[in-house]
Amino acid sequence: MAHFAKINSNNVVETVIVINNEDLLDENNVESETVGINYCKSLYGEDTNWVQTSYNNNFRYHYASIGGIWDAQANAFYEPQPYSSWTLDSNYEWQPPIAKPEENDSNGIPYGYEWDEDNQSWIRLDNYEV
Repeated sequence: MAHFAKINSNNVVETVIVINNEDLLDENNVESETVGINYCKSLYGEDTNWVQTSYNNNFRYHYASIGGIWDAQANAFYEPQPYSSWTLDSNYEWQPPIAKPEENDSNGIPYGYEWDEDNQSWIRLDNYEV
């Protein structure tokens, strides 16, 4: 199965669909992204924009997600910026200005943390329900 992301004019992923591998085959029976894009356009309209994505993250850094970003120059899918202070690294993952602490409770269970953008710090979530 092959996965294709529909990209809007703002380079945001609108949907992700799955098509059969045979719908990617060119005249030589070789899988082709272009053939897959043309197949998607035949289903959803010639004016739509499609990019193949890898469910296993084998190419284009990340699997496309609805609301995610497509960067054609970088040939990468990535999530929207979660906070204005976070920066995009070379693997197209957002990094906080301060690394998240790695602490465990007395039972060895990792604490949860939440980023506090106003104070530029991590808040440990001690009271959580299972």
